[in-house]
Amino acid sequence: MIILDRDQRILMVRQHHQERYVWTVPGGAIEPGETSLDAAVREVKEETGLDVAIDRMIWHVEQVVPGKAPRFVNIFLATALGGSVGVGTDPERSDDGQVIEEVRYLSREELAGADGLYPDYLKDELWDILEKEQSSHNPFKIRK
Repeated sequence: MIILDRDQRILMVRQHHQERYVWTVPGGAIEPGETSLDAAVREVKEETGLDVAIDRMIWHVEQVVPGKAPRFVNIFLATALGGSVGVGTDPERSDDGQVIEEVRYLSREELAGADGLYPDYLKDELWDILEKEQSSHNPFKIRK
């Protein structure tokens, strides 16, 4: 989920996975009975403490990796409605197995220099989309 503050910084979550740190936008898996929109709103609340409203889809990404099942990721643009930013939890993990280390807004410049940024197209492609008219943007991406 892309959530911007007044200074056009993006809310990012720093997680520790497989012996490395990764900066990513808040998000996660869809639970049974949920829509992708419901899941996105719930995941943002769990991970960051914010209540959000979805504005539009930025990307529908199909990740195709040989030998693995395709994975689909929806990335939405949202507006914060309330709550307060903080380090949240993953309810599927135990207290000592939590991976979220930090939650904060990062500027375009900070993202450009960030190690472990996922997805890496937040560094450039996102800004082009936010600056263009919505009608000229194709949200469907295939990543290999």
